[in-house]
Amino acid sequence: MDTEVKLYGRVFITTKIKALTGLHIGGSNTDLEIGGLDKAVIRNPLTKRPYIPGSSLRGKMRSQMEKLLGLPQNRPIGQVTIHICKTKEKFQENGGCKVCTVFGVPAEMDYDNLTRLVVRDAELTDASAKAMEDAHTDLLYGELKTEVAIDRVTSAATPRTIERVPAGAEFGPAELVFGIYESADFERIKVVTDALQLVEDDYIGGSGSRGSGKVKFEDIHLYVRNEADYSQRKEYDKSFESVQSMAQEFPEILKWIKSNVKTG
Repeated sequence: MDTEVKLYGRVFITTKIKALTGLHIGGSNTDLEIGGLDKAVIRNPLTKRPYIPGSSLRGKMRSQMEKLLGLPQNRPIGQVTIHICKTKEKFQENGGCKVCTVFGVPAEMDYDNLTRLVVRDAELTDASAKAMEDAHTDLLYGELKTEVAIDRVTSAATPRTIERVPAGAEFGPAELVFGIYESADFERIKVVTDALQLVEDDYIGGSGSRGSGKVKFEDIHLYVRNEADYSQRKEYDKSFESVQSMAQEFPEILKWIKSNVKTG
């Protein structure tokens, strides 16, 4: 049986991501020959600059929303466990599961869902790269941080050294793209703003409980494209310096989106 899919438009959110504390998103150590370095950050293989993978930001947004909504973690994906509605009935309860609708479900599930949210990688900005080059950081675009793991039985201390992108570094612009496939999707956009605030209040990457990974979203812009003239973008008439200021204006933003993206 054929399924009709209708895209009415897309909402684009662009933002800079500023590291307020050192940031560690793990990569491969194969390109580094630094004695004692246990964990390197992920880097663009062409520029050697660190970046924030869209999958890391999107995964953190999802996990935080799952916790906020009290959803069961019931589906192992690699080394993590996420929430997935296991049946069509569960997915459709209360107007549809916000997490599964926005962030998607595995293709093998027995119910249809179009993933609404796409999150792009965020590269280190040229200005931040230049600042770190001038400062001669411990590593190229990175600092070394030594942590000590304590054996709970023997009290033996085992030091380990991780690489972090220093506090103050900026990435972006990161781009989040939200697809509108039905009228109910307009209200679901709030999941994105809530999830961004949740990430700010938590952390990105590793060693977050030990101080790493606190970030802030700044210089936030919105625009839309609609089916009537998809090649033309329509910009919201102001930008936002924080997620909170954008969230405070969400009712007005939503009205503007609805006026520019028609679902019938």
